[in-house]
Amino acid sequence: MKITIRPRVAMAYVVLATVWLGLSNSVMEAFIHDRELMLIVATIKDWLFVLGTIVALSWMATHDRRQESSTNHALRDDRERVATVLLSTMQISRMNWGDNSGRVTHMVEGLARLAGLRGKTLHDMKTGALLRDVGHLAIPQAHVEKRVRLTPSETTQMRRHPRIGSQLLEDAGFSPTVTDIVHAHHERWDGFGYPRGLVAEAIPLAARVVSIVDVWHALGSDREHRSGWPEAEVLSYLREGAGSQFDPELTALFLTHYDVLKAGAAQANISMKGFGRRHSEHLPQPACDRDFAAEPLSGVGT
Repeated sequence: MKITIRPRVAMAYVVLATVWLGLSNSVMEAFIHDRELMLIVATIKDWLFVLGTIVALSWMATHDRRQESSTNHALRDDRERVATVLLSTMQISRMNWGDNSGRVTHMVEGLARLAGLRGKTLHDMKTGALLRDVGHLAIPQAHVEKRVRLTPSETTQMRRHPRIGSQLLEDAGFSPTVTDIVHAHHERWDGFGYPRGLVAEAIPLAARVVSIVDVWHALGSDREHRSGWPEAEVLSYLREGAGSQFDPELTALFLTHYDVLKAGAAQANISMKGFGRRHSEHLPQPACDRDFAAEPLSGVGT
């Protein structure tokens, strides 16, 4: 760890060291006349000086760690407040965005654990999953809620939201895991996603995890304009998209452990109501659903 030595601390150390060395030498010369004893006492004195220096450096390191920890806690609290404000704004402007957010984050965490992710990364992934479409706040609501095919110009506008959202969160100090999710959760394994057209493992792992859960949630959930797809159809869609739209290994993990993940959501008292219980009425979908649902994103990329 890098130790930051403040000027006043450095000056105090220099003064004390000078006094110690000068005073101790004078005392030794005044009271010790035996050469061998002088050598022994001088050695002890030097070791005491070294030990004192080590203690001082240890104190400074501990002090800096405490200050760094306090600063990190403050920054984390600030980011939590920013996330809360953004989520509230999303819920107010598009009420359906707040539905079942607990279910999404639980499924994201479960799949991430199966993929071997641990620690702070899991917390950041849940934050990224909640804020994945925050960039929609900068897109005209008429485009987001439109139920007919978007014009080319409107499509271009819509597909700016991952870049806008990730830049917003990066400027607010969120971690790379969070910004990666927001920026890349609409990328496709085959490279035909957006906004960058990333291919396969060039897509951040966290974003690949969230992409699967995002589509699972969007297709299976009831909306004001349509009912959710039956659960079997949702899982079939994911299975067929493995290796084209989705990471094939992560998709296999999700499907293999789906019952366990869903049971975990139930144990966490996360409601599964309205998910995949009625057949889709095939009503037109808003653009935010069409981004990743039945329409393939062939040829997309910037």
